[in-house]
Amino acid sequence: MLSRLAGQLVPAFGRLTLTTDTDAVLPPAGIIAANHTSLADPAIVLAALRRLGARPVVLAAAGLWRVPVLGRALAREGHIPVHRGDPRAGRAVVLAQEALEQGRHILIYAEGGLPDRGDAAEAAPGAFHRGLARLAHRTGVPVIPVGQAGARRVISGPAAKQLAGLATAPLRRPRLHVHVGPPLRLDGDGPAATAQARHAVTAAWRTAAARLGEPAALTA
Repeated sequence: MLSRLAGQLVPAFGRLTLTTDTDAVLPPAGIIAANHTSLADPAIVLAALRRLGARPVVLAAAGLWRVPVLGRALAREGHIPVHRGDPRAGRAVVLAQEALEQGRHILIYAEGGLPDRGDAAEAAPGAFHRGLARLAHRTGVPVIPVGQAGARRVISGPAAKQLAGLATAPLRRPRLHVHVGPPLRLDGDGPAATAQARHAVTAAWRTAAARLGEPAALTA
């Protein structure tokens, strides 16, 4: 339902385009790793992935499960809450592993949070947490790097600016782009593998940002 809803709503808020290095065929199971810049980008990524036939299980901040309608939908569809800094955090890894073993895709944001910036500009992904590499190593599935650009043109900055951006987006219809890079196998589960994943997501983000003419893509 979330993927379908994203596919219906995102075109009303922006002009979404998609490119891929995968010949439009994703592995039957894998960890989709995307850069995280805005509250809007999960919907944008889900809408793009739906065009490729992928409807991933999403790992997201546990606070979303407290939102009345959204929380029920997330729980019903088997998406995975992440309790950061909590003993329950390990449960998310177990559930993600089970989803991968069942032949599902999971969508993970290895940066672990949003950038602390108020502007709408693009920037390369920040440091990755090691959980992504550990999960890939434990399950043996490939990592599918995804880069998105333009989400901050919909929502960014403090709460008032976010609300204004969301309200005006249907009129502005900013350009949004998602690029899916080639799947890769990480070399182990340590810092080098984490850096390898971040490099691949950064390359995908750079391609997406370049499609929008963002100067950050040329200097990152």
